[in-house]
Amino acid sequence: MASGMRQPPGHSPANVVFESVSKRYADGTVGVDSIGLECEAGKVTVFVGPSGCGKTTTLRMINRMISPTSGRILISGRDAADLEEASLRRGIGYVIQNAGLFPHRTVADNIATVPVLQGIRRRTARLAAAELMERVGLDPALGRKYPYQLSGGQQQRVGVARALAADPPVLLMDEPFSAVDPVVRHDLQNELLRLQREIGKTIVFVTHDMDEAIRLADRIVVFQRGGTIAQSDTPERLLTEPASAFVRDFTGDSGIKWLSLMGTGGLEPRTDDVVAELDSFAGLDRWRLQIDGEHRALGWLRPGATAGDEFVPCRRTFVLGADPMRTALDSALLSPVGQAVATDSGQRVLGLVDFASLEPAIEDHRSRAHA
Repeated sequence: MASGMRQPPGHSPANVVFESVSKRYADGTVGVDSIGLECEAGKVTVFVGPSGCGKTTTLRMINRMISPTSGRILISGRDAADLEEASLRRGIGYVIQNAGLFPHRTVADNIATVPVLQGIRRRTARLAAAELMERVGLDPALGRKYPYQLSGGQQQRVGVARALAADPPVLLMDEPFSAVDPVVRHDLQNELLRLQREIGKTIVFVTHDMDEAIRLADRIVVFQRGGTIAQSDTPERLLTEPASAFVRDFTGDSGIKWLSLMGTGGLEPRTDDVVAELDSFAGLDRWRLQIDGEHRALGWLRPGATAGDEFVPCRRTFVLGADPMRTALDSALLSPVGQAVATDSGQRVLGLVDFASLEPAIEDHRSRAHA
């Protein structure tokens, strides 16, 4: 490290403060215009806005991949401009679209990259990589494989593990889930929320997807063209008290999006219409959900069905307590009888929740939110 340079921020979550930060280019283009903003320690701050509004520029100024023209960025009270550049970047996790993994290195060596650069022995770093793989929901045996041998969702999990390998105080995520299909994206969002409950990092996340922002954020920062901030607020306040017509239009149908803020932990699934064996039935008098020996949904059985009859597919389930009310409503709407299928995190069926149970839960949440 260069003489006189201070060390990068420590491993505890750090707050990030922008003080009148601007970025102007030589051709006169304004990337970011005098923004003031705090990304709170241990929380998820999500940047949203139209293309070219400055959200990615703002993110990259935190680790000095882009240098501001004026203003200061403070990390735990320390000016990022005073820190040695390479050391600063090694101390901040960074996850991008398509993971950005090194194709010629194994998964374990990809994850171990930053610790090895920081002087950790390669064997020790690889052992730590295996633990991180488990933490992000990957089988450690995949550590011997190369990125091209993994699915897109697995590669993104490796990218998250690599970003966490040095236990950084700040984790930057630039549209990390936008290149995967909707089902994998939903799973990755769940995994990030679970991980954040465990590690409590300061996360700055960029997305074009307002639903993703609402689902993940403690605070949402809406950028508008010209590189200014239209509103910085909690998801609840953003939906109920938009600061301008631009914010209201950008958030879209806020009534539907509000359902993404409602939890499902208070729902009480019923099990009377869940059957594990059909042999004991001469025929069913109503729709039932059949499960296998591991309590996973096989499909819906029609009234009058007997053993061996075909199932109607179970198109959507929700994870009780983890997924929002919007997902539970989707599950109910997509079932043949208006009953949402509740599961645990391992996709084991816990029971069914009908519309009659969902409606009072939604009303109770709405009443408390507006009290």
